Amino acid sequence: MKLYDKKQIDWNSLLFSNRALFLLLVPIVVEQLLNSFMGMVDTMMVSTVGSEAISAVSLVDAINNLVIQVFSAMATGAAIICSQYLGSGNEKQCNKAANQVVLTVFVISAVLTAVCLIGSEGLLRLIFGAVEESVMEDSLVYFLITVMSYPFLALFNAGAAFYRAGGDSRFPMEVSVISNILNIAGNAVLIYGLQWGVAGAAIATLISRIFCTIVVFYCLRKPRQKIVVRDYLQIRPDMPLIMKIMAIGIPSGIENGMFQFGKLAIQSTVSTMGTAAIAAQAMTNILENVNGIFGIGVGIGLMTVVGQCIGAGRKEEAKYYIVKLTSIAWVGILCSCLLVLAITKPVTWLAGMESESAALCFEMMVAITIVKPLVWVGSFVIGYGLRAAGDVRFSMIVSTITMWCCRVALCIYLVKVFHFGPMVVWIGMFADWTIRGILFSGRFVSGKWLKSKVC
Repeated sequence: MKLYDKKQIDWNSLLFSNRALFLLLVPIVVEQLLNSFMGMVDTMMVSTVGSEAISAVSLVDAINNLVIQVFSAMATGAAIICSQYLGSGNEKQCNKAANQVVLTVFVISAVLTAVCLIGSEGLLRLIFGAVEESVMEDSLVYFLITVMSYPFLALFNAGAAFYRAGGDSRFPMEVSVISNILNIAGNAVLIYGLQWGVAGAAIATLISRIFCTIVVFYCLRKPRQKIVVRDYLQIRPDMPLIMKIMAIGIPSGIENGMFQFGKLAIQSTVSTMGTAAIAAQAMTNILENVNGIFGIGVGIGLMTVVGQCIGAGRKEEAKYYIVKLTSIAWVGILCSCLLVLAITKPVTWLAGMESESAALCFEMMVAITIVKPLVWVGSFVIGYGLRAAGDVRFSMIVSTITMWCCRVALCIYLVKVFHFGPMVVWIGMFADWTIRGILFSGRFVSGKWLKSKVC
């Protein structure tokens, strides 16, 4: 079985050389690594305030992650559209699409912020009503402040996607690094210096996201780069182009949103298991995100590579890069899983976690380290390649079905019938990763995903 036809590839003029791939992927991986590392440090700093504080941040971040994934999906739509236009050599249409992305994400994020601010308490009680009242009070404070960062978060994601679509992943990385340093410094001052607890952590996050957005959009105004966004007040809606963008963004948004909504449903189940289980699950989520960083970074870079290949009409080359980068991602995931397992106990000790929570966390990380290298890459990295070609509906349908059947239904069943503890979350995810990986691999081999070019 041929995964790609070597005879149809001009090996002397590949769209992305090994050096170009290296320069594209390394900054993305580094950025993802630092983001997760800073997230871990952030959680450790909040955990020193008490179990109620870290539980509150964990619960609210389940909602915030839902929003982040929706915004990331919009950025995915932007990256795919812009990459394909750049691959076809149509920079004018690429810039026009970028303007429409900015307008769209700003309007959606502003409306979402207003809705969340108005219905904040009701929303939290609807989702997490079973938690202790002290945790709920901290959750409300943290939620109200972080909600105000949504427009800045959405715009930064879009701006960073524009740079990556053009092959420049270094600049977004540099901005993100500085932003994370500001966030940690803000935590140190507001949590330890002023004793503001979860409010201090939320304010530091808000300030860092404002900084990111200002810097990226100031630089996007500069000429002589592949994508230029300026004269913001002159941008007017172009509905046909917006609909083309949304045709990519909406399925990706639904897919990502369903993942996070499923996590919320599971989190509601975990929240009934007590503060120790919530804290253990919070730290496990962070550590699992860290060991997946390399694969996610490769997948994000793969979207630029495949998008430009499809735009340039180089379909066999697109196949080649999916196979190559999937192999690279697998090696990276194996190494990172082993490394994160090795640091799990020191991290839980430094975080000051209670012994019960730390033990639960380590138990879950052992299971993740065994299973993730076997099935995770096929369920994620290949999917990035399919989406970059515009095959977003298949990805959305498969991911939504496997998520609800495996992550949610199986999780709830095992808790209600067999009284499983927090490990049940990962049993559901293992089943999801396995089935999705099989289906995505079959879709790639079939070649049907190549019929979805959007530009």
